[in-house]
Amino acid sequence: MTQIMANLEEALSSAASRPPAFKTPSMKAPECFDGTQTLKVRSFIQSCQLIFHNDLENFSQDRKKVLYATSFLIGRAAKWIEPYLSNLNNQDSSYLFHFWTLFESQLFTLFGDPNEFRKAEAESDSSRMKEGGHVSLKISDVRILV
Repeated sequence: MTQIMANLEEALSSAASRPPAFKTPSMKAPECFDGTQTLKVRSFIQSCQLIFHNDLENFSQDRKKVLYATSFLIGRAAKWIEPYLSNLNNQDSSYLFHFWTLFESQLFTLFGDPNEFRKAEAESDSSRMKEGGHVSLKISDVRILV
């Protein structure tokens, strides 16, 4: 009987020291990005970010984030990343894989709409002129671009 009590106490104390097992719900993987449609770069990045925020444990490092996003690049976008992938183990030439913000910025620069910021500003200006316009939506568009 004392052995049973000792085993029970041991099981309870080890269970109390472990955090509860919690698994975040799985999310749909981002659609593959081929670099041909400038309007899709933002949704690709946002899809990746949702997954990163949903699974902070697995995406705690920028390198993991960039490698994950890279696995969904096809076509022109895949051709762009190829030279970086071939030098993945070379610390100096694979700098892009160590900084998510740099990777994100490169995607926007190479495959995004170069006039996106100007368009959002122009829409914001014209919305201010309209009575009852939703300027706050346009302002949020400009903030996202900055």
